Amino acid sequence: MSVSGSVSSPQLSPKKLRVVMAQLDFLVGDIPGNTDLVIEATQRAASEHEANIVVFPELCLTGYPPEDLLLRPSLEVRVFEALERLRNENLAPAIVIGAPLREGGLLYNAAVVIDGGAMTGRYFKRFPPNYQVFDEKRYFAEGRDVVTSDIRGVPMGITVCEDIWKDGPVEEAAAAGAKLILNLNASPYDIDKQARRKALLERKSRENQVSIVYVNLVGGQDELVFDGGSMVFDHSGQITCEAPQFSSGLFPVEFLCEHHCQPVSQSLPAEPSLEANVYSALVIGVRDYVNKNGFRSVVLGLSGGIDSAVTLAVAVDALGKDRVRAVMMPFRYTSSMSLEDAEAEAVALGVQYDVFSIEPMYDAFMAGLAGPFEGTSPDTTEENLQARLRGVLLMSLSNKFGSLVLTTGNKSEMAVGYSTLYGDMAGGFDVLKDVPKTLVFRLATYRNTVSPVIPERVITRPPSAELAPDQKDEDSLPGYDVLDQILNLYVERDFSADAIVAEGFERADVDRVIRLVDINEYKRRQAPIGVRITERGFGKDRRYPITNGWKSGK
Repeated sequence: MSVSGSVSSPQLSPKKLRVVMAQLDFLVGDIPGNTDLVIEATQRAASEHEANIVVFPELCLTGYPPEDLLLRPSLEVRVFEALERLRNENLAPAIVIGAPLREGGLLYNAAVVIDGGAMTGRYFKRFPPNYQVFDEKRYFAEGRDVVTSDIRGVPMGITVCEDIWKDGPVEEAAAAGAKLILNLNASPYDIDKQARRKALLERKSRENQVSIVYVNLVGGQDELVFDGGSMVFDHSGQITCEAPQFSSGLFPVEFLCEHHCQPVSQSLPAEPSLEANVYSALVIGVRDYVNKNGFRSVVLGLSGGIDSAVTLAVAVDALGKDRVRAVMMPFRYTSSMSLEDAEAEAVALGVQYDVFSIEPMYDAFMAGLAGPFEGTSPDTTEENLQARLRGVLLMSLSNKFGSLVLTTGNKSEMAVGYSTLYGDMAGGFDVLKDVPKTLVFRLATYRNTVSPVIPERVITRPPSAELAPDQKDEDSLPGYDVLDQILNLYVERDFSADAIVAEGFERADVDRVIRLVDINEYKRRQAPIGVRITERGFGKDRRYPITNGWKSGK
């Protein structure tokens, strides 16, 4: 009874809604397999988490990026069959999935809502990105409509990846009454990407007074790695839930929906170090490339240097020691220290380890070349021959045993051409291709904090290719601390030579480094792909003409 004696009106409880973020790893092109994964994940979300809604990543039915598979004539038929399967499963929760859809002769990057055996909503991505690694405008038309769908009694706005980075889609959905924004993503990893996402979501949710569910893909696809890190921000701009990066799983979030949809806060994962994050990206990139392409094992050359040591550790952490083979291929210039350290690394990680000297092969080649080489002095030709013999050995083991060859070149070396075509560049996947040398050192130190597998002197001694007596990398390159800064400015930030000099670097070093970068484009075009961890890796990101007359000064 109230004070006046009248009967109190019953208070309506806020509507409870359980949303599960399906942060999963899909295989590009395997539409039936990806559909199976959606069904299995939805059933688990229902049984384990009592889900009302399950949200999947962008283009999960095809995997991302499907590239020119989108041009295949049978694409539309395969996607239709997948959607029919999902409808006919009569899944208990509503699902929001990503798929390519065609309408009016145009193909769209779409989000589809299936609830109670019916397709109850769809949204066409409004801002297909066309920068860095993205070229969606090659395939997709731009959507035009704002979509708010009533899902389980709650008005929701649906957006796809890039839409949330632009003005319009979130703002218009919130203005149309959406209490919750569902954002489907296939956002690839690079250093500091998660911090940029969080800053964006904090601002978008706060300014529009609407909670946002951000669901991201996880896994490796060629050179791209998707790091997950799915999260929820409430209408005041506070993060309330964050899934771990680089980990597949189903992550439930409970909402109390009244005037707003307020997520129930969860404990947040610890912030990983930059080194831990990069190392995880390398591990998942190697694991998915090897497994998704059906390789049984990998083989790599172990030199006793830091690049091959880190590559070996990543390979073992990705695949297990029984699927990794390390080969030391010494020559007369190989130091006893390198032999000792390579063996110590192999023993510490428990891999199969072989030692094959290239000396007899080198002598046979030089004997065969004695005639044409008569009267000439030794130069890089003889050095490159050593590297090429090692490449032949590794590729022979690859052919015989079905092992993928992992190359070990880092980004600094790839930038300036400090590598040998058909030698140390021979292989199928370069683990460190986008990792600057200074970061390689930091990764080695980080990995030793997990368990000591890399001898300390490998980290502390001056790097050397050991292709000539007393050779050191810095004999022909600036110190890596200087080199990597110049490369960052030129390759990743597009500074001109003059602008780099203005940052305080020596003109001679700048001109030399830029010239090496420019003239070695032809090498990089023939290099294996590797994990991308920066905002601008060699490959999809940076496409320079091999033949050109551009002058690098201004």
